Amino acid sequence: MPGIDECLLEAMRLPGARGAALVDWTSGLALGAVGEFPGGDHEAAAAEAAEVARLTAEQRAFTPDGYDRHEHADGTGGTDATAGSVDPPVEDLIISNRDSYHVLRFVPTSFDSSVFLHVWLGRPDGNLALARIRLGEMAGRLVLG
Repeated sequence: MPGIDECLLEAMRLPGARGAALVDWTSGLALGAVGEFPGGDHEAAAAEAAEVARLTAEQRAFTPDGYDRHEHADGTGGTDATAGSVDPPVEDLIISNRDSYHVLRFVPTSFDSSVFLHVWLGRPDGNLALARIRLGEMAGRLVLG
């Protein structure tokens, strides 16, 4: 099971990857980052991506029917029985602009789930479908703590 550094290096092998980070969406801090980021500052990019993630995750319109944020936050519900992990309220976010994609993949954790993988892909050579699949696999294998 890979740790943060191995996971980020794996993300950088995705076609078109420009940068990758693991971000805590509660604090806005990058727990790890590789590659380049818009504006050249991975900490600023992490804080801005965390704001988008937090706004999305806190909106009832974007969570599954029957999802109870408080029940999941205290670890008493929404767990995967095989892994003991808490499911985040949102699976992933995709933001596209004229020259790139930003894919934010929420990571299930054994504690209150508040981290996501952020991959910045160049649009000309990025493969959005492959990135979603691989990030989902990486998020499931990532070992935190």
